[in-house]
Amino acid sequence: MADTGGFDAAFIADHTSGLEEALAFARTLALDTDALAAATGLDACDIARFFALFRDTPRTVTCYSQGVNQSAHGTDKVNAILNCHLATGRIGREGMGPFSLTGQPNAMGGREVGGLANMLAAHMGFSPPEVDRVRRFWKAPRMAEREGLKAVDMFAAIARGEIRALWVMGTNPAVSLPRADHVRAALKSLDLFVLSENAVGNDTFESGPHVVLPAVAWGEKDGTVTNSERRISRQRPFLSPAGEARPDWWALAQVARRLGHGDGFAWRGPADIFREHAALSAFENDGTRDFDLSGLTALSDGAYEALAPVQWPVRVPGEGRARLFAQGGFFTSDRRARFVAPAGAAPAQADDAYPFLLNTGRIRDQWHTMTRTGLSPRLSAHLPAPFVTVHPEDAARLGLEAGGLARVSTAGGAAVLKVQLDAGQARGTLFAPIHWSAANSASGRIGPLVHALTDPFSGQPDAKATPARLAPVEARCHGFLIARTRLDPPPGAWWARLPVEGGHGWRLAGDAAPERWQDWARARMTNDSADLLDPAGGQYRAAAFAADGSLAFALMVGPRGQVPAWDALKSLFAAGPVPAADRRLILSGRRAGHAAPAGPLVCACHGVSRGAIEGAIRDGCHSPAAVGAALKAGTNCGSCLPEIRQILTLTLAQILAPA
Repeated sequence: MADTGGFDAAFIADHTSGLEEALAFARTLALDTDALAAATGLDACDIARFFALFRDTPRTVTCYSQGVNQSAHGTDKVNAILNCHLATGRIGREGMGPFSLTGQPNAMGGREVGGLANMLAAHMGFSPPEVDRVRRFWKAPRMAEREGLKAVDMFAAIARGEIRALWVMGTNPAVSLPRADHVRAALKSLDLFVLSENAVGNDTFESGPHVVLPAVAWGEKDGTVTNSERRISRQRPFLSPAGEARPDWWALAQVARRLGHGDGFAWRGPADIFREHAALSAFENDGTRDFDLSGLTALSDGAYEALAPVQWPVRVPGEGRARLFAQGGFFTSDRRARFVAPAGAAPAQADDAYPFLLNTGRIRDQWHTMTRTGLSPRLSAHLPAPFVTVHPEDAARLGLEAGGLARVSTAGGAAVLKVQLDAGQARGTLFAPIHWSAANSASGRIGPLVHALTDPFSGQPDAKATPARLAPVEARCHGFLIARTRLDPPPGAWWARLPVEGGHGWRLAGDAAPERWQDWARARMTNDSADLLDPAGGQYRAAAFAADGSLAFALMVGPRGQVPAWDALKSLFAAGPVPAADRRLILSGRRAGHAAPAGPLVCACHGVSRGAIEGAIRDGCHSPAAVGAALKAGTNCGSCLPEIRQILTLTLAQILAPA
């Protein structure tokens, strides 16, 4: 952009500093278009067109999320994005600017209250004047004067014996952090481990807390949240707290009072806390700090309850500010934004021992460690088991097939995952989702595999490029188990558990002979049962019924590709007594009068399968809108639209291919 007239010279001159150094460094890193194409696998023409679009399109928003942030160089990547928007003056104006899509819905709110190791409350840091200001406001003589330990560093310090007590709230670090096995060991080594939790049985809960405090869940909480555009919104509970569950603020205040600090924690409710929060933001501010809620310090309880969403700064009651920085006024000593020259460190490299780079992340219908979304049969139907995505050429070279199992290994550990093939996956890289844990899978945890490399500034873990290797795992049998009550799968089996309507489901695999599966099933059968053993074909199928005639459990195992789909049997769990016609068919994996399964679920909102979408496309629905009109798929939340577009592309290519 510097060489083709893409900079906003006036904005740079009036409102920024440091361009020359940052630009000179950028030139040392820059590749020409052909070299960049070779490095990324993108088409050189597409790269050139993208650069031209960015240069020539004033209304440009750069959205970035964990793919940028969760890197050993995430701060450099964000600064590079900011540099481009500062250089073009595209910041603080309508339809322009960098926009962080955070990994947490209230990440901005957490920063506002000092919920980071390198910040005090109200966006203040650890300079002596800021420490003194917070100390005087809170009348707290023992104020922290330096940054604390970020998450990865904190658990390393626990392992070294430097931290002996820990209180965990609102997180599941035994699943979500890198080197998760080390995290579990560190938790078990503590002299005092207190856990505030609302989900029994997750991996952190099973890591040996000495005290467990029942905490309110998301829908039971009362307070405010702040999104990435600085908009504060009231969060009102829609459920009453279960049992003796209490808000985290209440638990903290009770401990403070018992330690003799009741005067500083004498809150009656969330409105008191918010007024104190607003007052700190306003204290000795006078427009010198961006985070300013001075217009909200005197809210009555009623006004707090009725608070409408508003973007800070709020210096006059009810009047927020939609945009900042269009006319400069950055919150630095000279009110100028700083260009930052990135460090330019080399990315992680694969080697002979670990020839792949493992990328981790989210999938469409699950949230973090599945303690909430994992309870939903509908959300769990789309991708029911932990998987690894591999480029077809890499898979062919290693003898991997779609639907088979593969072991992903890193220096930190290993996981056994279902194989998915995707030509969109970069060669030499793997993708595995973060969601599965020991609570719902035998070998689906990804946290232990991620290396502990972190960004030196943010402390974010490098979760997108851990060197890894991949190998096929042979399993004699694949299949599923559906049961009305929680059962323990056969010892040694690979399994992934998920909810189904009326019960529980397990996707299974293992080396055991069919007779061993039969032994396991018959030990759990009722008087009203049926089973089928085919040792020569490697098949075993069983069904048991409760006293009222409803299906108690069904087990189907056999060679991969020879086991019926479980959709028909899953639907029986939502019904009552099984009709006689269905009982005769149940060991075939079918229901009387029901069509053959139409493939995996695509649209969770409306229960539309891949087969139904392919059929609609073949019947003339050649756009996402047409598919939506015919089937309703993609017309509610819209999160399945990318998959619908992919199915459209593949199906239309098959239709148009020469015979």
